[in-house]
Amino acid sequence: MCRRGKEGKAVAKMNAGGLVYSTEHGRMCPVCRQALAQCECGKAAAPAGDGIARVSRETKGRGGKAVTVVKGLPLVGEALAKLGKQLRTRCGSGGTVKDGVLEIQGDHVEIVLAELIKLGYKTKKAGG
Repeated sequence: MCRRGKEGKAVAKMNAGGLVYSTEHGRMCPVCRQALAQCECGKAAAPAGDGIARVSRETKGRGGKAVTVVKGLPLVGEALAKLGKQLRTRCGSGGTVKDGVLEIQGDHVEIVLAELIKLGYKTKKAGG
């Protein structure tokens, strides 16, 4: 299906979408052709939502272990990671930031609520 050009390279493959992976930079964005770490085309300028941080406790899909989840924070990227680090340190546990949602291992809803209010964020306790 793929025809070869003068140099023997696959012409159809080169025109199909460009560079996807580079051994130097890793995965590449097909739109702006930058490394995914430097890609700006997929990131939102401001987070979607009403700006109210909703703090809840979840156990689904985690083997029964509780995780404190914070959604709706009006932060993105490094600022969200920095706040996550501060909250994890305050709780004395681990956690992560996934798709704009902050997860802290353990049931720390009250501590996180108090800390976010102290930092000046509008917060609500979500769930039961």
